Amino acid sequence: MMRPPEKRGLPASSLMWTADRPSTVFVQGQGSWLTDKEGNNYLDFVQGWAVNCLGHSHPALVKAISEQAGRLINASPAYFTDRLLELARKIVDHSAMDKVFFTNSGAEANEGAIKLARKWGQIHRSGAREIITMHNSFHGRTLATMSASGKPQWETLFEPKVPDFVKVPLNDIEAVQNALTERTVAVMLEPIQGEAGVIPASREYLSALRGLTSREGILLILDEIQTGMGRTGTLFACEQAGIEPDIMTLGKGIGGGFPLGALTARESVCCFEKGDQGGTFNGNALAMAAGLAVFEIVSRPEFLEGVRRKGEYLRVRLEELSSRAGQDRVRGQGLLLAMGLDSDEGARIVEEVFARGLLLNSPRPDTLRFMPALTVSEEEIDRMIGILEEILIRKRFS
Repeated sequence: MMRPPEKRGLPASSLMWTADRPSTVFVQGQGSWLTDKEGNNYLDFVQGWAVNCLGHSHPALVKAISEQAGRLINASPAYFTDRLLELARKIVDHSAMDKVFFTNSGAEANEGAIKLARKWGQIHRSGAREIITMHNSFHGRTLATMSASGKPQWETLFEPKVPDFVKVPLNDIEAVQNALTERTVAVMLEPIQGEAGVIPASREYLSALRGLTSREGILLILDEIQTGMGRTGTLFACEQAGIEPDIMTLGKGIGGGFPLGALTARESVCCFEKGDQGGTFNGNALAMAAGLAVFEIVSRPEFLEGVRRKGEYLRVRLEELSSRAGQDRVRGQGLLLAMGLDSDEGARIVEEVFARGLLLNSPRPDTLRFMPALTVSEEEIDRMIGILEEILIRKRFS
């Protein structure tokens, strides 16, 4: 039955409410900038939560999607397509992984990683199925990935959750050792916990974790959904710790804004049988074309060098501002950084800078997160700092 006329046509009245959003309606994006329907411009340091790695509507991505849409969109995952094979090969050639399964999102990739690890445990560890994950981790919003996550707000949400996830503190190798039992099949973590406020796993910890899991004969799963695809200055964050996981998941930046994720694994771990894993839209030609366009750019050494250079520039500018404004330390790597605040006013600051034409994110009340396009310029970084400085300095002396 149709809604009464007076209830139709209201702003967002047809959308299911799941988040607070400003009333602004965006209609266009280019690079680091968004434009609303009134013609106002906004500097975007959120970029879809680190999704638009090349910024909004990058010409190479637009060209690839447009051309592919005219050739082939989806031939069904029951068949090979040229783009499917090309992107899988590129990922394998640029990583320590041997096989790829494409998904539509990072959460779906993590869901697949959980399935793959448990199937492997059935075959190789007498049915072991427990996965050790980290407090404050975030692995997605499916029921299994929420169960794997260590987000405190989710502890009693959507019960009963999927069992057999054991949570320990990040950067505590002894806690992992103490949690190991004959039921353990894997350890799963993010190299940098993004939703927790950009909390890095130390290189020493990651190295020790790789050694421990290898000695114990269990799997190491790295969730590189936010940290992968050049975000931290290398193609994958694990490169900086000098380790290679058994399973690695990708998402967000891999499609440059187009929905795409990937479950990747070593040959020895791949144990899915026919029908174990699938998806109607997985590996569709349009998504593969988007992924290829992104990969071609982001995997270039000179592009990654630019990310490292701009990441260091952003870090220095944030540290200078934090010192002047009496805020907490800056943490993170590359172009995934956070500034700690001296109060729980993150959400209010986000609102105030939005009113001045800047998009920022506050994953925790005492933290601001910075996830600009990997193509961001130093001038755009300076402009962001200027807007944020106006708020923080005024707050300090008000």
